[in-house]
Amino acid sequence: MKFAYRAKDDKGRHQEGIIQAASDEAALHALDRYGFYVTWLREEKEEKALFSRQIRLFERISLKDVMLFSRQLSILFRSQISLVDALGTIGTQMKHRAFREKILQISQEVDGGTALSDALAQHPKVFSPFYINIVKRGEALGNLADVLNYLADHLEREHSLHSKIKGAMTYPIFVLIVAAVVISLLSVLVLPNLTKVLTDSGQELPLVTQIVISSSTFYAQWWWLVSLGAVALVIGMVMFVKSKRGKSIFQRVILQIPRIGSFAKMIYVTQFGENLSTLIAGGVPIVEALAITGRIVGNEVYQKIIGEAKDSVAQGNRISEVLSRYPGEFPPIFTQMIQVGEKSGALDTTLKEIVSFYQKELERNIDALLSLIEPIMIVALGLLVGGLMASLMLPLYQGITQI
Repeated sequence: MKFAYRAKDDKGRHQEGIIQAASDEAALHALDRYGFYVTWLREEKEEKALFSRQIRLFERISLKDVMLFSRQLSILFRSQISLVDALGTIGTQMKHRAFREKILQISQEVDGGTALSDALAQHPKVFSPFYINIVKRGEALGNLADVLNYLADHLEREHSLHSKIKGAMTYPIFVLIVAAVVISLLSVLVLPNLTKVLTDSGQELPLVTQIVISSSTFYAQWWWLVSLGAVALVIGMVMFVKSKRGKSIFQRVILQIPRIGSFAKMIYVTQFGENLSTLIAGGVPIVEALAITGRIVGNEVYQKIIGEAKDSVAQGNRISEVLSRYPGEFPPIFTQMIQVGEKSGALDTTLKEIVSFYQKELERNIDALLSLIEPIMIVALGLLVGGLMASLMLPLYQGITQI
């Protein structure tokens, strides 16, 4: 059962959230153990108001949240604090309400005798199979603190990469928005006056000018329809990409786009190599490691190749034999390094070396892409606005010169 609560901590700060327990007494006992003084407790019904469900949509737990959780848990556990107390401390101090509730639930499960990896597995939307399996190996080997610290480093690298990719995408989107705003202002405030002057002059206008005037007049009258159409187009594209068929098409097409495709392939290859090397180093059997890696690689094309490699390895073959059939997706140097690692018996070490190289190469490519995008977008915006104004000013200039 779930219980909603309001309480105060030992510093008098107000806390509220939801805790899962077998009864109200168990909920009170758990909250008391976390140092909460409960002022209100009520069983949470399964049916919630629509407003409440909508608010939950905005409480997505990010990669950064999981990274900070791993880092804090590693530090506390390394400081000889029990796992239950460490989870309780992190949970009570967590500002993210949805994540706080999950951490407190995990703490309660662990306190009841459940292994940490099994408690984490009850929240698959937060903790990936990769994360859970690494924790499981850490529990088996007795080095959970080191494993959690490594996971925090791993997630930090992923978060840094995602931030850079988002940064590369944010600038073009911002420039496009600025361009749309500038053109809208010109169409509504400036162009109508110039259009009136040109039409009153009675002179024959160039085709480009006629097109600009017609477009401007249409937009000034029907701007709301254009705006609705643009919003509907964006929403439609997003929904299509999120659908199963649309996602499959998008993932295949993006690999074929020049420059962007090679950039995306490098991301997937790096992700595959790092996750596989970590799982193998953690003692996960290679067939299981390939299965886990295949599930978390975010592209259908690579998932199928990794699945084929998993089936081939299960039959006694090598990973490199399968990857060598796909030189377009896995660079030959990457496949050769895997082959060397398989022959030497140090596949995890070899993968770490090649992944380190690809990570540096990826960062250089992102920086180069950013440095290339900025001037291109600025020039494109200048040409767009300049061309728009030139198409209208040219007839005015011609009219003046003919006088």
